Amino acid sequence: MRAGVPGRSTGARCDECARLDRAHSVAADTIADDPRPYHVYLAWFGPGMVKVGITAVERGSTRLLEQGAVCFGWLGRGPLMAARRTEEVVRAALKVPDRIPYAEKRVVRAALPEAGERAAELAVLHARALEVYGWPEALEPVPFQVVDHFGVFGLDGLPAAEGVVSELVAGGVVGGEVLAVAGPDLHLATGRGAVVLDTRLMTGWELTAPAGEAARDVLTVPVRELKSRGGVQDGLF
Repeated sequence: MRAGVPGRSTGARCDECARLDRAHSVAADTIADDPRPYHVYLAWFGPGMVKVGITAVERGSTRLLEQGAVCFGWLGRGPLMAARRTEEVVRAALKVPDRIPYAEKRVVRAALPEAGERAAELAVLHARALEVYGWPEALEPVPFQVVDHFGVFGLDGLPAAEGVVSELVAGGVVGGEVLAVAGPDLHLATGRGAVVLDTRLMTGWELTAPAGEAARDVLTVPVRELKSRGGVQDGLF
């Protein structure tokens, strides 16, 4: 059976397939018998923007790179259910979420504090997390050590994004110079200013290179103004 996928979809799946996919997801807490060891982590995306999560030890820092975590630190290591329990205990005690929307991550990347300040905020939360009552005995605490992705993502000197591509359309053109790559987000310098393209929108589309040098800064897909954390940012869109 064929089903239409909305142009704004970041998963290239219809609603029914998306529900089935999530039904077999560790993140959705629907798998309890995974024998692999898991890490619990604290991930930092900007001042006051820290989340707690889990990832299979064998994946290393891949999950943090996928999420666009500017820096992170491991909290503990152990079986899946112990890691899941610790995630919930830490989330409730420290009042940190288990998810931060990409819309919030994008607006702070151009104005991040220095590495020392980033690490200090994580270190404080890491110390508080280790003192939280209710850690499962099966989870082994991990000493604090920050891993920073600021340079990996190319965030040094990044200009503030003025807009974000809201959807792709048939025959549309996205042209620009890549300024930074953080998780699925490409920060582009275009003829209409700095714009973010969520590459998850590209799944399922047939992509071709635009013809001619003049097309490299052309942007003919829908773009919405990027809202800052404190309100609406002035922009060109």
